[in-house]
Amino acid sequence: MRHLFLLGAALCLMTATAFAQDPVKVDPKHYQVLFENDRVRVLKIHYGPHEKSVMHWHPDSVVTFLADEHAKFTFPDGTSQETSAKAGTTLWTPAATHLPENLGDTPLDGVLVELKGKPAAHSAREAPPPQQ
Repeated sequence: MRHLFLLGAALCLMTATAFAQDPVKVDPKHYQVLFENDRVRVLKIHYGPHEKSVMHWHPDSVVTFLADEHAKFTFPDGTSQETSAKAGTTLWTPAATHLPENLGDTPLDGVLVELKGKPAAHSAREAPPPQQ
């Protein structure tokens, strides 16, 4: 019986991951594709004051806020985290499933660059020497 419970729990976890939602599909009001190729997808983010999204997923990304932001992110396990950033702030955001909410009285605007595929073979510090 214990094995069936563990198998069921594992299947639920895999199913939740498999059905992670694309923000552009489930919330086109707040997310718009500006550019996409085989390496990145660039999204425009716009939330009006106090607007809330739906649960969705992003891969590893970099976000730049175009306006000051004060937001709350709720995660699938029910926990949440508040964030604040000034306009012009750029942050690394690891892959995550979340439900964002703009807590501010002004619009929340940003540009999110989602990374696709495996990380590059070389980091910036380990880049091969330039070709001459």
